Amino acid sequence: MDGHRFAVALFGIVLSVAIGFLAYQFVAPLTISVFLYYSTRRYHRLLSRFRLPANVRAMIVMVSLTVPLIILVSYAMLLLVIETRRFVAQYALVDVAAERFEWFGGVNEIPEFTVEGLYAAYQSGDLAPFIDFATQHATFLTALVSEFFLNLFIIVIVTYYLLVDGDRISQWLLRFDDDAIIREYLEAVDRELEAVLFGNLLNVLAVSLIAIGAFSTYNAFAPAVAEVPYPALAGALTGIASLVPVVGMKIVYVPLTAVAAFPIALGGNPSKLVYVGGFFAVAAVVVDTIPDIVLRPFLSGEETHVGLLMLAYTLGPVVLGFYGLFFAPILLVVGLTFANTALPRLLGASGDAEPRPLD
Repeated sequence: MDGHRFAVALFGIVLSVAIGFLAYQFVAPLTISVFLYYSTRRYHRLLSRFRLPANVRAMIVMVSLTVPLIILVSYAMLLLVIETRRFVAQYALVDVAAERFEWFGGVNEIPEFTVEGLYAAYQSGDLAPFIDFATQHATFLTALVSEFFLNLFIIVIVTYYLLVDGDRISQWLLRFDDDAIIREYLEAVDRELEAVLFGNLLNVLAVSLIAIGAFSTYNAFAPAVAEVPYPALAGALTGIASLVPVVGMKIVYVPLTAVAAFPIALGGNPSKLVYVGGFFAVAAVVVDTIPDIVLRPFLSGEETHVGLLMLAYTLGPVVLGFYGLFFAPILLVVGLTFANTALPRLLGASGDAEPRPLD
């Protein structure tokens, strides 16, 4: 009997190592999936009031999140292409690029970003340098695009099935219970992860609305030459940027300030720069500082310390790369919850005593 148990245990260890190795190869998309799951789970459960099946609710959650994001990114890319083309044409950068980059030498002008414009550029040969450049780097570009869509596919599938079968997974994990310690710990981790990550989603939405309102109000009072371009888009991107540690929203409103100041500096009317300075002050105080002070303590979870959470968002990308932005706060919550719930019990503390939050 002991031999059979040893064989089963050995097989379980080997299987766990194999699954762990495979999961490690895709740790970034899997981490983002867990992050998205806990960020949207309350939304998914809220839809149950309409008596919809779990898979339909999961589909609604995915569509209502991905479609606006795709539209936002597509719109931003379209505006970027249009504005870049306008900037290149205005300052004759095509000639400069032709002088410095050999592969760019056959381009006469930047084509219009329309089907007719791209077809006309293809007929005239203006697209030939770009096609040649893509052909020469086809292996790298193919690998890059393939990896992106593979990771995106994993994120969509894993997030969808976590929303559909999350309760089943939770019940399965709770079967491995030892004197209620595992149950208490897993339930506490589950609650705190939802509180922290759902709070991040609310923070993004709140900052986006505040930024859109602030930028639009500024444009209503500023002269045309000092207006901020595309305030709604800039506000939405500012909300998304609030997830980035340390620099956060500054990666949007600082370049936006420079873009607003650039035409004024070239136009020789420096007195209008006062309006741009006012915009920067509004963005720094109303959009960046006040929401961070007022909202973040309410949206950071029940037990997780705000300072530690910000530190996790800061150090995670530094140590682990991009996916550390999502992995570090999850690891912090798991570790602090263990210290608050399971560790005192394991060290012999009374199970009836209320654990003191580690803050």
